[in-house]
Amino acid sequence: MIAGLLLAAGAGRRYGRPKALVELDGEPLVRRGVRLLADGGCAPVHVVLGAGADEVPDLPGAVPVRHDRWADGLGSSLRRGLASLPVDASGAVVVLVDQPLLSPVAVRRVREAYADGAVVVATYAGRPGHPILLCRRTWPLLNRYAVGDRGARDLLRERPDLVVAVPCDDVGSPVDVDTPADLPRC
Repeated sequence: MIAGLLLAAGAGRRYGRPKALVELDGEPLVRRGVRLLADGGCAPVHVVLGAGADEVPDLPGAVPVRHDRWADGLGSSLRRGLASLPVDASGAVVVLVDQPLLSPVAVRRVREAYADGAVVVATYAGRPGHPILLCRRTWPLLNRYAVGDRGARDLLRERPDLVVAVPCDDVGSPVDVDTPADLPRC
């Protein structure tokens, strides 16, 4: 079983409000992220919520995971989300709520490239991005790497022996929404 994990806990300081609540084409980014993972074949889908959690709309098909220490950064949210997944999940595809141009095709490619013990990462122009699949065996390593506002980036850099790269340039974009001015690009 490959679960989906949507990280949507941040306050969106540069945006001016939690990005999970921002709408694109009339749909909150948090719902788009849930749909992305589900359409990409992930089950179950867990969503880490923090800032603005009480304002997040219902998320049909997803398990909300409250994270009271969301202000500790992305690494804390990643570790909290992974800990919430069922014990029979052999891995998790992780995406960020502020990247609305990722595609279910990229999620499927990453899932199909999965091999036990590997970290599978989508690449764009040769650079690692999301989605990223973290095999359960790698989760304990994140206690060292996923700290503050850092997720798995340092793990990718320091442990290339674990990494499988999957080009996804042709099926989406890793462009993120940091400010209201970024939204029209999507």
